[in-house]
Amino acid sequence: MPQPFHLAIPVDNLDDAAAFYGDLLGCERGRSDTQWIDWNFYGHQLVTHKVESTPSAPRHNAVDNHAVPVPHFGVVLTMEVWQQLAERLQESGTTFVIEPYIRFKGQPGEQATMFFHDPAGNALEFKAFASLDQLFAK
Repeated sequence: MPQPFHLAIPVDNLDDAAAFYGDLLGCERGRSDTQWIDWNFYGHQLVTHKVESTPSAPRHNAVDNHAVPVPHFGVVLTMEVWQQLAERLQESGTTFVIEPYIRFKGQPGEQATMFFHDPAGNALEFKAFASLDQLFAK
């Protein structure tokens, strides 16, 4: 794995963030304080920082005939882990911005993808490739 990234994001409720990142996504909780929680986000350091109000909603950009929220973040998973997460999210009643599907089907960079928001409105994308060598395919 490349070097882990560190990302700090705003949330307006740490209990909601704990339920989402810890319980739903299954991220291991790290250090915390009354104003923030560290998460092991699939090997990366994600920090949810409590703020009084979250930034404005993401804008959208057209990709493969879908309105992709910008900004967004997420990780590239194995296809098996991606499918398990998609099923868990669907079973939990998660509202998707873009339902799980295969993007760029039959083209370079074909990938499974899904988009949804955390309780504070941060947009997330989780994706997977049948072969990781397609990650930067042209």
